[in-house]
Amino acid sequence: MLARVLGVAEAGLANGIEVGIGDDAAVLQGTTRRLVWTIDEQVEGTHFRRDLASWRSIGWRSTMAAASDLAAMGAKPWCALAALVLPDDVDDHALEAIAHGQRDAASAIHASVVGGNLSRGPTLSIATTWLGTCERAVTRSGARPGDGVWMAGALGLAAAGLRALETGRGLDARFADAIRAWREPRALIAEGLAMAGIANAAVDVSDGLASDAAHVAEASQAQIVLFEAALAEDPALATVAAWLDATPLDLALHGGEDYAIVATSPSPIPGFRRIGEVRPGEGLRIEGPLGGRALEPRGFDHFAPR
Repeated sequence: MLARVLGVAEAGLANGIEVGIGDDAAVLQGTTRRLVWTIDEQVEGTHFRRDLASWRSIGWRSTMAAASDLAAMGAKPWCALAALVLPDDVDDHALEAIAHGQRDAASAIHASVVGGNLSRGPTLSIATTWLGTCERAVTRSGARPGDGVWMAGALGLAAAGLRALETGRGLDARFADAIRAWREPRALIAEGLAMAGIANAAVDVSDGLASDAAHVAEASQAQIVLFEAALAEDPALATVAAWLDATPLDLALHGGEDYAIVATSPSPIPGFRRIGEVRPGEGLRIEGPLGGRALEPRGFDHFAPR
């Protein structure tokens, strides 16, 4: 059944995939470009709750979350493997819906799921391994003082959508866009490719802007300074934050699962907007109308008690 749903399209077979899902292993043609590998695991109770997302959404989210790492490296997705651990109460209908979500997400970024594994276990989890290619990989360690900090994508909406779902407001039309941002995130592949030849460093915003920007600061041995005004200018976020009795800045800084891309560069990057700058020093700061302050690199913690 999975081979039928996830079967590699003709376009995929022409893209260096000789044998796709349905055999003992996938067969890929060689490439002269750099290969970029990443893996991400989505675990029930840590990354999602099935009462808040459809089976298809669970498949989509797991695929896009992993692909976002490729976007942050300036890589083009090639193909993916997915390993699923299924509890006894996940039936064939649910599995097929998950597979449809995986296929649709991969197709949306012009790639394919070419294989994987199924096993039974006590907790639903989906581990997705992506293979991509690039001419030059953009890492976290290249930020230099004098660079601007640039961002593509939206911040805070996914966290607002999750909060709306957790508080029983999933049917409230006012939160539809925010809920969609959480249930169907998008890996910003085109934006990642656009910044690949320009950016000195980059990271995707999966655990929250403060947490992920701090990774760049640490790896680059530099200070990242964020501009409060640039983070609070999204009217859609301000509106849903008010409905949730939350602050837009807190959602933007600490919400997570946005899968935006933050990059540093001395010059503008097409499709990105400036949200800060790189300075000599270390750590993370934020500056606003009332001055500047050190910013705690707080975000989603995979190992926090649930």
